[in-house]
Amino acid sequence: MTARVVVVGSTNLDLVVTAPALPRPGETVLGDEFTTVPGGKGANQAVAAARAGAACAFVGAVGQDSFAAPLRANLTGAGIDVRRLREVPGPSGVALIAVDATAENIIVVAPGANAKLSTLDDDDRAVIGAADVMLCQLEIPLPFVTAAAEAARAAGTTVMLNAAPARPLPAELLAAVDVLVVNQGEAATLAAPADRADDPQLLLDELLVLVPRVVLTLGASGALYGDRQGRRVAVDAVRVKAVDTTAAGDAFTGALAVALAERRPVEEALRWACAAGAACACRPGASTALPTRDEIDSLFGSAYGART
Repeated sequence: MTARVVVVGSTNLDLVVTAPALPRPGETVLGDEFTTVPGGKGANQAVAAARAGAACAFVGAVGQDSFAAPLRANLTGAGIDVRRLREVPGPSGVALIAVDATAENIIVVAPGANAKLSTLDDDDRAVIGAADVMLCQLEIPLPFVTAAAEAARAAGTTVMLNAAPARPLPAELLAAVDVLVVNQGEAATLAAPADRADDPQLLLDELLVLVPRVVLTLGASGALYGDRQGRRVAVDAVRVKAVDTTAAGDAFTGALAVALAERRPVEEALRWACAAGAACACRPGASTALPTRDEIDSLFGSAYGART
């Protein structure tokens, strides 16, 4: 049976410039290429999940501007159900992204329409309740994320939260989360003093006080899983020559949502998600770089000696 994933989140038009180096505060640098690419953490993760094999629906908002059409087309082009994609007055969301020669990036987001998501309606709840996994991030208002998580919990849908961009979270949202996905910086914001933020095991233990299951992404060091039953699973990253890491985390998270919806064993799910993130980093762009299921399977097999 096809995995069913609903993503509740942001969609932005990414304005991307490449440069030899990222500017320091107050500095201007000459860039190279400029491109516009549909993105946003929510939309990226929805496209990632759809390309990874899920039947995916999206709950979000675009504005009434020229950016709305390509943002909607990005989702529909991936086969995503956009019946719950609202159109609201004002501009759509925009992200300003600079990428340097080593594939590092800096990003500034103007939320636009994403900030106007306010009320969850019955149709939203029906889409959420029909999914195996609901995936949220934090580029939309926290009350909307919380309402979606609570609706999913009430319907028996697994709630997966990618707590990015990092911010403190209300207790009612944490109480509805089944699986938390964070990197070390995001984990430290939620759970640890700055002088202990470099200890992944400590971060994992602190986060498990808040939620029952945690996936901690560690960049080139792979990923770490923990749950309240005491299980710990660590997997290595897939080694590739990175071109652009902008959407690699979204590729990882979207693929992980699919793997969990397919009820794969934890270690396999983490490795498959790592393969998705690595495959994404091999190409420039955000949504355009997100890998297909066949591409994930191929890299998964070559890296870990296994096939899905």
